[in-house]
Amino acid sequence: MIHTAIVIALVVVGAFFLTVGTIGLLRLPNVYNRMHATSKPTTLGTAAIFLAGFVEFGPGSEGLTALIGIAFLFLTIPTGSHMIARAAERIGVPFLGSVTWPDPNAVERPGGTERADDAEPSDD
Repeated sequence: MIHTAIVIALVVVGAFFLTVGTIGLLRLPNVYNRMHATSKPTTLGTAAIFLAGFVEFGPGSEGLTALIGIAFLFLTIPTGSHMIARAAERIGVPFLGSVTWPDPNAVERPGGTERADDAEPSDD
C-alpha cells in the first residue's frame, strides 16, 4: 500500500514538473527564458518519474536503469542548457530588459565584434 502510494506520488510530482516546463516553453518570451523553463523543471520531473521506476522495480536491472537515467540527466541537461545559452549569445540573441551577462568581457564573440547593447552610452 505505501509502496504504491510512493510510486503514485513520484509520478504525480514528475507530471507536475513536466507540465510546468512545457507551459514555460510555450509561454516565455525568448530563448534564455525558455531554456530555463525546459531545463530545471523537466529535470526534476523526469528524475521523479525515474525514481518512481526505481521504487517500483527495485535495485535490479530496471531499477538500475532508472538510476543511471537520473545520473545522465544531471550530467547532460545543465551542459546542454549552457551550450544553448552560449550559442544564443554568440549569434546575438538579445536579453530582455536590463538583464546582462555578469561579466560581458568573459564572453568571446566571433571576430571580436561588440554588440550594440554592450557599447558605452553616449552623452547625446
